[in-house]
Amino acid sequence: MDISERILKYLSNSENVDTLKLASEFNEDHQKIVGAVKSIEALEMVISEAVKSTKWELTDEGHSVASAGSHEAVLYRGIPEEGILQAEVMKKVPNAKVGFSKAMSLGWIFIDKSGGAPIVKRKVSSIQDIVQENLNEIKKGIDNLAENVRNDYKKRKLLQEITLKSFILRKGPQFATTIKKLETDLTSEMILSGSWKTLQFKPYNFEALVRSEFREIFLEMGFEEMPTNQYIESSFWNFDALFQPQQHPARDAHDTFFISSPASTTQFPMDYLERVKKVHSEGGFGSQGYRYEWKIEEAQKNLLRTHTTAVSARMLYQLAQQKTFTPRKYFSIDKVFRNETLDATHLAEFQQVEGVVAARGLGLADLISLLDAFFRRLGFHRLQFKPAYNPYTEPSMEIFAYHEEIGNSGVFRPEMLLPMGLPEDVSVIAWGLSLERPTMIKYGLNNIRDLVGPKVDLQMVQNNPICRLDK
Repeated sequence: MDISERILKYLSNSENVDTLKLASEFNEDHQKIVGAVKSIEALEMVISEAVKSTKWELTDEGHSVASAGSHEAVLYRGIPEEGILQAEVMKKVPNAKVGFSKAMSLGWIFIDKSGGAPIVKRKVSSIQDIVQENLNEIKKGIDNLAENVRNDYKKRKLLQEITLKSFILRKGPQFATTIKKLETDLTSEMILSGSWKTLQFKPYNFEALVRSEFREIFLEMGFEEMPTNQYIESSFWNFDALFQPQQHPARDAHDTFFISSPASTTQFPMDYLERVKKVHSEGGFGSQGYRYEWKIEEAQKNLLRTHTTAVSARMLYQLAQQKTFTPRKYFSIDKVFRNETLDATHLAEFQQVEGVVAARGLGLADLISLLDAFFRRLGFHRLQFKPAYNPYTEPSMEIFAYHEEIGNSGVFRPEMLLPMGLPEDVSVIAWGLSLERPTMIKYGLNNIRDLVGPKVDLQMVQNNPICRLDK
């Protein structure tokens, strides 16, 4: 029994149910439940009402603190029994400025100026890292923090408030415990035989846009949508975390929009940053790396993200911080920016569609099978694949449909995944494409200006009032 029918059977014995409860009862990912709900809601079998709730969870820096200790505790442990020069400890310990201030206010350390140059010494023989303990409790789902403590952690960018969206389900006008297949096309055979009289047809969605159709497909396939509302990224997440070398041409100002103010950031999970630095400059995890002098100044540069894979990297890093690995399927559809020459097929700003699957034992065959299922739902049935090169995937493939290149795909490299802390037997397959490319193919457009901008033919818009993908 598939998830959709399990939902219907469960609802047959209840007046209503929350999708979060269904996810818990079925031991399934919530987004997979939502995807199934969207499918049966389109058949009017259920009615859903969106509800919101909030919870607190760790930021990237919060995960780092939960693992390695608070900035003040790390600084305290970096001070030897005999003490250390203040200038030296400020240079040696990550996030020393914050750690020093907090450790001083807690009375853990003091400054000895009797010998001339200020020396930082321990004031107490041992400490209890309450911050680390509290964050690990929140990771387990236990939140007993006082409001002022929670606000302090939020101010320190260790915690963030997350809005959870779920749906309350009720029986719809066409409710049943089994799903009858709906026809999408009225054929000449149906008319001649008269079979159309007993068949049920899928209604047209006159409000559907291409983007929402793509999103619907991902949800139906059990994918979880990634948060992509952060257009400005650091070079670290956009390039370095993806094992893209600092001298790569894509990082040049001719290809990337760099931000002038603020030009840089210092907010990184420092232990992870050190592992990324090492795999670039020295190698590791079975790789010899790139063998160059990796510079943190390059990683700190802010830019307009060139791909949503930067978001995928953040999500995979968060996934790696979980105590027990859980397979996940992520997707995103949002804007990316490239400093490219505008022509018939290129824009400086476009929408990128990305799918990412993390699980144990995945390989190229799984990727091809998933791509085939995904693109068939878009109406592309004749797919071809060609070997390609990407800095962060190996093997990599270009995707062709009807002899048109529409996307790129591959298996993320160990040099990208293992520094995050993901288990060695976990593989991640991914693919990406612009939203504009398949739209142009679908509507027979050769020039991007016919799709976006002041030269769009209004007659074309009138002739195509709805988006109907030939699934």
